[in-house]
Amino acid sequence: MGATGTPRIIPSVTLVLETRALRKGYASARGRVEVLRGVDLAVAPGEIVAVLGPSGSGKSTLLHMLAGLDTVDGGSVHWDGEPVDPGARGLAGRRARHVGLVFQHHYLLAELNVLENVTLPGRILGREVRDQARELLQAMGLGERERATLHSLSGGERQRVAVARALVLGPKVVLADEPTGSLDRASARSVYAVLRDTVRARGAALLIVTHDEALVADADRHVRLESGVLVESEPELSP
Repeated sequence: MGATGTPRIIPSVTLVLETRALRKGYASARGRVEVLRGVDLAVAPGEIVAVLGPSGSGKSTLLHMLAGLDTVDGGSVHWDGEPVDPGARGLAGRRARHVGLVFQHHYLLAELNVLENVTLPGRILGREVRDQARELLQAMGLGERERATLHSLSGGERQRVAVARALVLGPKVVLADEPTGSLDRASARSVYAVLRDTVRARGAALLIVTHDEALVADADRHVRLESGVLVESEPELSP
């Protein structure tokens, strides 16, 4: 492994996600704060990468730029070798096809039932995805709850629905930002296992941002965000 977040991969493999010298900063009362200072990251197809670091280290900022949700101050983000321009026309559709997003808070719509929430990305793009949605819900142990309201679900079940929604269009990479941060320990482990196993079963890559190092001990690689750059990290074994 190198000192940056770049894995050893076969040169002919097209990376599903890559950053090159990525920089981002914000103005503050004390002057400009540089959050990312030249981040290099490469994610190969099917790889599971955990991005670690304490709150405030810039992990969420990095994920937002990887998803094309925020502009960069320098460097670049690439999906399948093609640069990402957050202001480009048609980026939302490209993002929906390439990237699945899971956040700490599920952002499901309370007025829709479970199946309707999962199929929503397809409806927005004019694609019929009910079969895919039902398959995902079945794999996540929610096959009998597709008509259920969100109010009848536990926090862990709602997050599973959010995972299904992120996967329903068959993205090449799933970006998860503290997806278990609001759950108790048992629910967190269950949701992570479902996320990991479902992503792997579909041949997608997973980049998960978390402060819980033990939770993601089985990820293929661990990188830590320190002083605005990524460095390789040895996993902390679960107790």
